[in-house]
Amino acid sequence: MSESVIKLEGVVKSYGAHKVLKGVNMDVKRGDIYGLVGKNGAGKTTMFKVILGLSDFQDGKLSILGGKSEAENAKNRHNIGFFVGANFFGYLSGRANLEYYRTLKGVKDKGEIDRVLKLVDLSPEAAAKPAKGYSLGMKQRLGIANSLLGNPDIIIMDEPTNGLDPQGIADIRHLITRINEEEGKTIIVSSHILAELENTAHRFGLLNEGILMQEITSEDLRDKKGYTSIEIKEDDLDKAKQVLAANGINIERVVNSTTSLEDFYFNLVGGGDNA
Repeated sequence: MSESVIKLEGVVKSYGAHKVLKGVNMDVKRGDIYGLVGKNGAGKTTMFKVILGLSDFQDGKLSILGGKSEAENAKNRHNIGFFVGANFFGYLSGRANLEYYRTLKGVKDKGEIDRVLKLVDLSPEAAAKPAKGYSLGMKQRLGIANSLLGNPDIIIMDEPTNGLDPQGIADIRHLITRINEEEGKTIIVSSHILAELENTAHRFGLLNEGILMQEITSEDLRDKKGYTSIEIKEDDLDKAKQVLAANGINIERVVNSTTSLEDFYFNLVGGGDNA
């Protein structure tokens, strides 16, 4: 069984009387692309803040890379890169922004800038331009490049496809897969666009109103069969209506329909609005 690199057990987080995380259990394995699924306001960003040490929690346990205490977790957080919005200085070039964050993070290798720009397919010409002139897709790529500085083992991405057009979404999806497969990174990515995570993640955590309802693998999801349809030639239609699967009817194709991530999520939590 793969090693757990981030594990939450019964984590409770409240803001005053408002409980945002209600005993969350979460287990991210090394090498995962872990999709955190949930509507806006479900608690996804709060979970990331807890993992990153940006917000404390009132109850439960958190382990990062096997850490058994907050001191160990704090040390191990240096091996996490994160993308939580593209926060850059618009008047600086993409490269200059990355130089700023490289210095801020204490990454000594100046070659890191060229390495991460190449990983996210931002050309030297694009990197030389002021960030304020970047398209949203370029800003997202620059944000992901920032998360890769220092070559951390774990990357957290909060809604990296938010606001992108279909081509931009596909580009980011392919980038996430490539970083996982070619660079060996464990990636946790959140989205309320369920179909996008279904096409990207290996495992899913289904979050609803501060409760992680279930964790499920992509293989388990595919095994949850829906229905099977049989296509026949139009000439056989009347005959098929009389006797289903009678001799002499050509079956052109059998299509197995699996349960989608969206169907599974809304069957679990109820409702049908993922906006």
